[in-house]
Formats: sequence, structure tokens, C-alpha cells
Amino acid sequence: MTSTASAESTEAPPAVDPDDPREQIRVGVMMANGRLAPRRFASCEEAESWAIEGEQVVEWNLVCECDR
Repeated sequence: MTSTASAESTEAPPAVDPDDPREQIRVGVMMANGRLAPRRFASCEEAESWAIEGEQVVEWNLVCECDR
């Protein structure tokens, strides 16, 4: 009997480099006046708990400073 099952790839996905600047995302709070809060946040959850009504949690990439 001949097996027709396709062989699965055993290749591991490439590891993500934690120092890759393309993967460095900042989290901030856009205040109601349109400015970013003058502090850093470790996570979106931390920023959400700090933000008040009318403020928005934002994320951006340090390389291109593009909004995600």
C-alpha cells in the first residue's frame, strides 16, 4: 500500500528578535487636548486604567511612528 498523505513541514517559524526596532511598539494615551500623556505605559491595560473619559489609548511603532 502506498501512502498518499502529504508530509508536514517540520521547519520552525523564524524567531522574533526582541531587539528588532520594527517590533518595538509604544503604548500611550492621547489626551482630550490632542497631546500624548507625558508618561510611558507598559501595556494597553495599564494605559486604559490610567486614561479618563474622552482620552484614547494609542499604539505606535518607533521606527515609522505609524499608528497600528
